[in-house]
Amino acid sequence: MSTRTTAIRQGYHWCRTLARAHYENFPVASRFLPGRLRDPVAAIYAFARSADDIADEGDAGAEERLQQLDEMAAALRAIEAGTPPDTPLYQALADTIGRHRLPLGLFHDLLSAFRQDVEKKHYADFGEVMDYCRRSANPVGRLLLLLTGQAQERNLAMSDALCSALQLINFLQDLGQDYHRHGRIYLPRDELQRFKVNAADIEHQRSSPQLRMLLTYQAQRASRLLRAGSPLGKAIRGRFGLEVRAIVLGGARMLEKLEQREDLFSRPRLDAMDRWRIVLGAIRNTL
Repeated sequence: MSTRTTAIRQGYHWCRTLARAHYENFPVASRFLPGRLRDPVAAIYAFARSADDIADEGDAGAEERLQQLDEMAAALRAIEAGTPPDTPLYQALADTIGRHRLPLGLFHDLLSAFRQDVEKKHYADFGEVMDYCRRSANPVGRLLLLLTGQAQERNLAMSDALCSALQLINFLQDLGQDYHRHGRIYLPRDELQRFKVNAADIEHQRSSPQLRMLLTYQAQRASRLLRAGSPLGKAIRGRFGLEVRAIVLGGARMLEKLEQREDLFSRPRLDAMDRWRIVLGAIRNTL
């Protein structure tokens, strides 16, 4: 076995380990996927998770975070030039990109969203939020469709709706955490004003009737996007379609939990019973 082959295998092992180590509401490189896709999906996830952690985790200042994200962009350019960095992540990612002819622009979109997380704390309107979703979430869905050879325009549109919905659900789930850890409010400023909610309500975690109405409005919009994307689970062939159905059902269940919570700043999670029902629902093709 060549040194390069060994490095690639070790890289994929590192990516799979990273994917298993992080809690996610929705399955990542799960057993639903065909075996041939699990390593590529793990590599894509590991890249996105590493960039997200740079933007969100640790005590580094903004300048250092941006420098690290710039280094990730430089690594992508090195992959494009055929000289990937000699690290597990980029050895695996270069192999995935090369084998499946994935466009590097989608990875650069992800990095631009994480840079924005470092620099931007408030959003004027929903258009700005959706532009962020276009770069922070939608590229992942598009990459997965490209992996399976099912990136037709209709599938891409449904994937964008689904991925944006999941991103909006995460915003609702992490409302207090995003503000207290990073000073970010993803709720559009014009809608905060319309529902008579201000930053102090979020800072002091006031579960007011006004905030509840605002969050219900946000959840309804996320639900509409989720429904718009849900036919993708039936349009996609094979076990990847099963994975998509599980993701849709997981998003729907999380919206239910968000609507049921009394403390609007609590962070609901999917438990073992939720996951079991999601698996059964996905197998039964109930969307």
